[in-house]
Amino acid sequence: MQNWNLIFGIFIICSPIVFSMIAFPDSVAWSWNEGRGGYFFALVFIVAELVGLKIIISKNRLLSVIPLAALTVVYLVLLEFGLRDYIIESAKMFDVQLIYSWTWMWDFIVMAVFAVAALSIFFGKRWIRIAPAGPIFLVGTGIILSLDAFFPYDTLGPLQYVVPYFVQANVWLVTALDLGTAVARDNVMFLRGDHGSMALQVFWPSAGVHSIIIFSLVIGAFMLKLNISRNRKIIYFVLGIIGTVTVNLIRIFSLSWYALKVTTDPVAWEEYHKIAGEIMFLPWLFAFIFAVMIIESRRLNRLGKN
Repeated sequence: MQNWNLIFGIFIICSPIVFSMIAFPDSVAWSWNEGRGGYFFALVFIVAELVGLKIIISKNRLLSVIPLAALTVVYLVLLEFGLRDYIIESAKMFDVQLIYSWTWMWDFIVMAVFAVAALSIFFGKRWIRIAPAGPIFLVGTGIILSLDAFFPYDTLGPLQYVVPYFVQANVWLVTALDLGTAVARDNVMFLRGDHGSMALQVFWPSAGVHSIIIFSLVIGAFMLKLNISRNRKIIYFVLGIIGTVTVNLIRIFSLSWYALKVTTDPVAWEEYHKIAGEIMFLPWLFAFIFAVMIIESRRLNRLGKN
């Protein structure tokens, strides 16, 4: 027998995200700081963690979340009728450097607050063990956008510290594969390829440092759900970080390859740059979590047969 209350609960908690994607499709840009593309992945996390649960959600709890969902939808609508302009103007009061990161930050904060509130009403304090990935992904994205808004480019030293090492590794790889000429100076790459020269200045978001932080938050929450030893959790966490760093190195390499072999036109290159990170990182995040689930499920099955 299907748990219709749970299905209705999933529909309620997902409704603001689905509304934003249907009503304002132009806002669903896949660049991490230029749109709501992250909403889609939060939606997948929420649905994946809630589908199939055997927990019954009471009717009163369901009804109490509906006004919160409605308020979140109202916020999304008001953005189109002047609220976003007010948010942009408010950036001056806080000496915000990057307006886009500031404005999209609030979208993710509002959605994160709604998701946490809804899950808390549905499951109480247990939500952090039942369905943490979606809300933590939204919170993590909001945090990274706030850092980018207040500390843009290379002003946030600790996060920028690792970037020259990524750049040096990429220059070595380009040279080893004989794709063109590549020279590094701190966080700047000078490239010369089939279509001319191009200089790329790499800052911590472009290097994928933000994805390492978000991965750490999401996978940390996911590990809370796993009933495995601490050592196994640590091993998975370390392997995940190594994999995320590798994905980011591939991302920087792909951006260099695009400039060396495809085009040095700044507009065309920027279009590729906007989507390259999320296209690689988010599928990797899902694939890693799925792989861990498969490995641990098979392990439990083997232990159950012994």
